[in-house]
Amino acid sequence: MSRRPGFLVYGLLIAFVLGSAAPLYWSFLLGSQTKEEASQGIPPLLPGGHFLDNAQRVLDSLPFWKALGNSLMVSTVTACSVVFFCTLAGYAFAKLRFRGSGPLMVFVIATMAVPTQLGVVPLFILMSKLGWAGSVWSVVIPWLVTAFGVFFMRQYLVDAVPDELIEAARMDGCSQIRTFLTVAVPAARPAAAILWLFTFMQVWTDFFWPLIALPPDNPTIQVALNQLQSGYFKDFSLVLAGTTLATIPLLVLFVLAGRQLVSGIMQGAVKG
Repeated sequence: MSRRPGFLVYGLLIAFVLGSAAPLYWSFLLGSQTKEEASQGIPPLLPGGHFLDNAQRVLDSLPFWKALGNSLMVSTVTACSVVFFCTLAGYAFAKLRFRGSGPLMVFVIATMAVPTQLGVVPLFILMSKLGWAGSVWSVVIPWLVTAFGVFFMRQYLVDAVPDELIEAARMDGCSQIRTFLTVAVPAARPAAAILWLFTFMQVWTDFFWPLIALPPDNPTIQVALNQLQSGYFKDFSLVLAGTTLATIPLLVLFVLAGRQLVSGIMQGAVKG
C-alpha cells in the first residue's frame, strides 16, 4: 500500500510555493505604493491602492504595447522554431545511424559550455552586414535552434520511440520524413511542450542581446523596462509596477499550459 505524504512533505511544499511566489508578491507590493512610500524602507505587508496609477505611468513612460508585441512575436517564433528544428535533429541523433553522429553530438553538447558573450561582437557584425541590425529579426534568427534543445529531444526520443515502430513504418512504405511526422512527432509532444515553454520563458526574459541589437524605439519588453530606471533617482514603485505587468503574460501562459507541462514531466520521468 502506498503511504500518504506526511506533514513534513506538505510543509516543504508550502514553503517552496511561498518562496517562489514571494518575489512576484514583493514586486506587486512595491508597485502598489507611491514613490515616496516605496523609498522609505520596508513597505507594509498589504498592497497599497496605487498599482493602477503606477501601471498607467508605465504605459505613458515607454512604448509598452510595442515592446510587448515585439516580445510576444520574438518568443513565439523562436520557441516554435526551436521545437521544430530540435525535434528533427534530436530524432536524427536518436534513431538514425550515420557516420560521425557520436562526435557531432559531442560537439553540439560542447557548444553549451561556450559563453554567449563571446559571440556577441561577431554576431552583431553579421546582423549589420545582413541589414537586420535594429530589427526584431536580429533577435530571432540567432536562436532558431539551440544545442540544449537538440540534446533534450535526443535524450527523450531515444526511449520514447521504439525502433520496431520505425521499422514497421518503413516496411509500410513511409518515407523518412513521413515516419518522423507520424511516429516521432506524436511521441515527442510531451517533451516538445516542455521545450516550448522553457524556450518561450528564456527568450521572454532575455535582456543582454536585445539590449545590444535593438534600438530604444523598437525594444523588447525587458529592454523597455530598463528605460524606467534611468537617471540618478530610481522610482521603485514605477519599475516594479512595470515588472509585474511584464510578468503577467508568463503567468497566463503557465496557467493555460500547466496541465501539459505536468503531463510532459511525468511521462519523461516514468519509464517502462
